[in-house]
Amino acid sequence: MNEEQYINELKKCVHCGTCKAYCSTYESDSEESLGARGRLALLFGLNNGQLIPSNTICEKVFSCTLCGACTHQCPLGIDIKEIIYKGRTILRKHDSSRKLLRFISKFFTNHPLISFKFLNLSQHILLPYINKKDVLPFNLTIPERRLKDKLQVVTVPRKIGRVAIFTGCITNFLYPNIGKSLINVLNILGYEVILPSGEVCCGTPLRTLGMEKEAILLAEKNYDLFSKLNVEAVLSLCPTCTLALKSEYPKIIGKGINYSYDISEFLLDKISSRENIKNISNNRAIFHDPCHLKYGLGVINEPREILSKIGIDLIKTKESKCCGFAGTFCFSNKSLSKNMLDTCVNYYDRYKFETLITSCPGCILQLSQKFGNKKVVHLIEVIENIFL
Repeated sequence: MNEEQYINELKKCVHCGTCKAYCSTYESDSEESLGARGRLALLFGLNNGQLIPSNTICEKVFSCTLCGACTHQCPLGIDIKEIIYKGRTILRKHDSSRKLLRFISKFFTNHPLISFKFLNLSQHILLPYINKKDVLPFNLTIPERRLKDKLQVVTVPRKIGRVAIFTGCITNFLYPNIGKSLINVLNILGYEVILPSGEVCCGTPLRTLGMEKEAILLAEKNYDLFSKLNVEAVLSLCPTCTLALKSEYPKIIGKGINYSYDISEFLLDKISSRENIKNISNNRAIFHDPCHLKYGLGVINEPREILSKIGIDLIKTKESKCCGFAGTFCFSNKSLSKNMLDTCVNYYDRYKFETLITSCPGCILQLSQKFGNKKVVHLIEVIENIFL
């Protein structure tokens, strides 16, 4: 979003407040400046000189989860999410409280393998101390091996198609098991799977910190890599990554990968109903909607249809609650993030269920903190359990 677009979008707002009804941070703390309308008013004031940059304004603008619910519901079609991205880029130099987080995020995205090896080696020394001191918003466990080390092509005897996987940072470095589950399911269905070398972070974590130029460099690398592959689809287990590849890259680099899909979109018509279902108990389950899946990609029914097809006893919930993860948000807004998590958990506790299913590794990381006595699993794990 250039300066002219940014100003024009800000001017469109008529302060109707529709966005507030869908804002998860405003629901957690009903202060005007913690809602979408309030943040737009602050950025408008900054733009016309009525306000000057301050720590307080930075905290309000950077407290948005960037879930996209407000943009999804705005009657005037204002791209509120992109306005917040632009506002953060402008405020970056005035935002001192996230300076360390920017440094760590940039180092990790530039040196992911070094970061992974360091965390892996310090698994039993540094991480227990960090977890005990509550430095991180969740207890972190690093697997011994990541999902991919180099280019991998997983072939099948009777190939019906070819797809690529955009692994994403959390899947690759924290939950390689769900990546393996996806590969297994795709192979069973007859798909050759490519995990290309050279993939970098999708760039969204850097954009959320106002690091637009750095995010653009990552986007260019990923586009150049995945656009050259001869595949029918690029799949990801993370809705944020899929949203970036498909919808946000066109906004920041002018081109995207329009054949990027969430796994539920891709698998829906490839999985048939099964009468003799194995490995599934009578457990009742809830499906948790990741924000970027629901509001960004508009995928709501597909995961539920798949779960219904394979015989899962799925409870229909009346609402969808943000778990409060939201990438870098849970690091820089710990208190707000925890409040949102508690709200989400308390809402689900109204229902009698044994398993919580979602389609986002970040949501799994967040929700697992509070559901120690219940399973929190990725949709692909449930699908794999049916096939194997």
